[in-house]
Amino acid sequence: MPSFRVVAVASAVFAAGFLAGQAFDGGDAFAQGRKVFELRTYTSPDGKLDDLLARFRNDTMRIFEKHGMHNVGYWVPADAPASANTLIYVLAHDSRDAATKSWAAFRADPEWQAVAERTQANGPIVSRVESVFLEATDFSPLK
Repeated sequence: MPSFRVVAVASAVFAAGFLAGQAFDGGDAFAQGRKVFELRTYTSPDGKLDDLLARFRNDTMRIFEKHGMHNVGYWVPADAPASANTLIYVLAHDSRDAATKSWAAFRADPEWQAVAERTQANGPIVSRVESVFLEATDFSPLK
């Protein structure tokens, strides 16, 4: 039987492709050549998932866009136990090099640093981060 992580990653990739294909059908950034996707999975300490979700909702997504990272989709697992502590999301980058530069600019951004400090005032809200870079296949509707 596949592990939860394998099922979660496969589900997130499928959902990202489907949703992005639906939302971005036409002449948008994807059709104009975005080629590298980043699948990220965050695990939060017990009781901190709502704080993590609020940080993304209120600040992180906007700051990502400011630094050239395109928000494709965000999910929480539907089933326990991961539904209590896991955020899975996909970003699109123009290239792997662009991703490296965007992340460096994001981490150095004073606004982000203030958000991170403020949102962790009562302790860390992320205990583990996993990142996987993905390239669309030649037959993928989302490229």
